[in-house]
Amino acid sequence: MRTCRVGLVGAGGVAQRHARVLTGFEDVELLGVTDVAPDAAAALAGAYGARTFRDVDALLAAGPDAVYVCVPPFAHGPAEEAVIAAGVPLFVEKPVAVDLETAERIGALVEQRGLLTGVGHHWRYLHIVEEARQLLVGRPVRMVNGAWLDKVPPVAWWARRDRSGGPVVEQAAHVLDLVRLLVGEATEVTAYGDGSPPPVAGADIDSVTAATLRFSSGAVGTLAAACVLTWQHRAGLEIVADGLALWLAEDGLTIRDADGERHLPADPDGARVAVDRAFVDAVRGIGDDVRAPYAEALRTQRLALAVAESARIGHSVALPTGPAARLTPAVADAVPPEGVTVDA
Repeated sequence: MRTCRVGLVGAGGVAQRHARVLTGFEDVELLGVTDVAPDAAAALAGAYGARTFRDVDALLAAGPDAVYVCVPPFAHGPAEEAVIAAGVPLFVEKPVAVDLETAERIGALVEQRGLLTGVGHHWRYLHIVEEARQLLVGRPVRMVNGAWLDKVPPVAWWARRDRSGGPVVEQAAHVLDLVRLLVGEATEVTAYGDGSPPPVAGADIDSVTAATLRFSSGAVGTLAAACVLTWQHRAGLEIVADGLALWLAEDGLTIRDADGERHLPADPDGARVAVDRAFVDAVRGIGDDVRAPYAEALRTQRLALAVAESARIGHSVALPTGPAARLTPAVADAVPPEGVTVDA
């Protein structure tokens, strides 16, 4: 394959970013765009000399080599199912769904088909993440504190729980994904929300969420999420290990150990390019650096939804671990959605 022909499902801000990055690669052609808003699809396609398609089936009929699904959380499901049925490599923007049932269903289909997939957890491509991993070799992680303290994004669906999943699922998923990568799998979470929505019309999400986490390694952690500011105040994670403290964010890594404190800057734009480059190379068969395939992103989705569900029901939520772990209800008096175990 000399040129990778990519189709886009969705024409919003994230799809526009991927279109800009992908068309910057000499070996990629933007085949076309489809969106439930035809004018948006036409505008994005026209900006890059691509075609507009009426729906996903029409896009697939044109024979793309890969399809990017860049839709809001609540819209995931049908597009992925169509792409998987067609056997086309699939890239999905995070979060992979607004609920666990949809994500589990898509994950099972991907596994059955053995399909090449990637998910947009681009923080994994920050060079400082590998630096942090190397620093942690031989040092047990004792505690991790994650935070995403931000504003409500300017899209109508974001402040609705049934549309976005809330700030933990839609925003803090980046932090939780790196927590899993650097600390390991969480086994239990207990979370509390303030029960008060941010001052946005139609909002029904919590303004703030505070969670504690326990990990299979014995480490403990916290997560704080807020969406009541008018700026992004803090987004990242602090890791405390034996003789080492790290603060990792999208723009850099701060290291403190016996030698003092130092800071390594990061390139978030470079990471956004790298996640697309790795996926295109994998599609073309010339690379193998997809760091967040769908199955891996599904584990992050389970953790994010467990935090959100614990805050909603007021009970701890247990997360089984293992390659085939799938969450199941444990008590009858507070049965949450499929995929969650509740500890009274």
